Amino acid sequence: MKYAKICLMFLLSLSLVQCSDDFLDKTQPDTINTENYPTTAEELVTVVNGAYQPLQWAKLYNLRMWTTDIFAGNSIVGAGGGEDGIETTNLANFVTNSSNEGVLDLWRGPWPGILRANIVIKEAPAMAIDEAIKNRSLGEAYFLRAQYYFILVRFFGDVPLITEPQNSDSDLYPARTSASTVYSQIVSDLENAIQLLPTKQQYADADKGRASKGSAMGMLAKVYLTLQQWQQVVTLTTELESMGYSLNTNYADNFRAQTENSDESLFEVQYVANAGYDFWSNENQASWTSAFMGPRSSNLVAGAYGWNQPTAEFVSNYESGDLRKDVTVLYDGGPTFEGTSYSPSWSNTGYNVRKFLVPQSISPSFDSSPLNFPVLRYADVLLMKAEALNELGQTAQAEAPLNQVRSRAGLGAIATGMSQLDFRYAVLKERRIELAFEGHRWFDLVRVDNGQYGLNFLHSIGKTNADQHFLLLPIPQIERDRNPNLSQNPGY
Repeated sequence: MKYAKICLMFLLSLSLVQCSDDFLDKTQPDTINTENYPTTAEELVTVVNGAYQPLQWAKLYNLRMWTTDIFAGNSIVGAGGGEDGIETTNLANFVTNSSNEGVLDLWRGPWPGILRANIVIKEAPAMAIDEAIKNRSLGEAYFLRAQYYFILVRFFGDVPLITEPQNSDSDLYPARTSASTVYSQIVSDLENAIQLLPTKQQYADADKGRASKGSAMGMLAKVYLTLQQWQQVVTLTTELESMGYSLNTNYADNFRAQTENSDESLFEVQYVANAGYDFWSNENQASWTSAFMGPRSSNLVAGAYGWNQPTAEFVSNYESGDLRKDVTVLYDGGPTFEGTSYSPSWSNTGYNVRKFLVPQSISPSFDSSPLNFPVLRYADVLLMKAEALNELGQTAQAEAPLNQVRSRAGLGAIATGMSQLDFRYAVLKERRIELAFEGHRWFDLVRVDNGQYGLNFLHSIGKTNADQHFLLLPIPQIERDRNPNLSQNPGY
């Protein structure tokens, strides 16, 4: 694939950075090139740090991953109207084609991270360096490669499986590998990561935010949830319950810059304020969420581009007394934000996302938000366990983890004696509310009942043209033009 070759040339000429706040502050770069693969512990850590960076980019968690809630029906683009966000609007309206720019971002986003992880996995074992650094670096690389492939396989199905650093002698036009084989590699990588990584508590403060043993176990549980291997989900989530994770007393602490990487966090994409690099480039390390989601023309936060406006249907799903509503959504009559009352005129739907907004006292300019993005939280672990226990026919036992999440939200226990089907829908609804706008809803829609759960929901909210083929995204035509061995997903 030509893009992989471009990524290789880019990486090998790129100055990869070493970091710390969380370990991602820019410092003096070290150059990695074909004649200079890592030979010291410091150089190895530099390449590992570079493998994290694509997660920060707009192609993934700084834009495209959270916009999946828009085409999952939780929200609309909003923004400035016209062509602003048209690629996401088309995804949400299920008129996507293979030239969609958002789809291209999601396809291209993971590959630089995969390449960098492959370098570490290939080079580290033979390096004569401290074993603790070597093992941690290998564990991080296995975790990151698994995460990037998990993103790709869920969006696109079959994808090229590349597990060696590519060079001019490599096959630069790989065909797609079956999704089942890709999943097998993801499981293997996460199992390796679990064996190699330290626990979260074993990291020094300067390394907060790195992938840990708990990160890998939680991600593997999510993979098994997707594959409907329920007993493995229960085994992993039960072990995670004994590893020092807990729900924050205050739900809002999951989305505050002052309380990042808390006891509820298994893995977050790390961002820093005032990194000093172009906000619109891959070098940017500040978060886009507050600037993009702030109500347009409101001056509530710096930027305020008005993206990701919750729908009335989504908001109607909050139960009376649910404490998460005031944290997640700005609505007429709700709590003020930094002393300013919300006006529904700021949104096409009458609502805006509050969850990721950062006060101007912390982020005074559009390009200065340090707010991390939560990829995996302990609440998700509990909800995965509840779902898996129910699917194993242990509905009564499944109530306890679900009720832990509900209790933190100020809600009473779920009704006892539910049927397996009713409990399944109750967990999925709880996931929708608990994890709203964190990029999980789309994957829940497409994984349950082979996507029929998602199609039924989408049709119920008026998206009647959504059909089975839209549950996978198209392979971008520009990539197929460059690599004739890439086949297209059916229906595109």
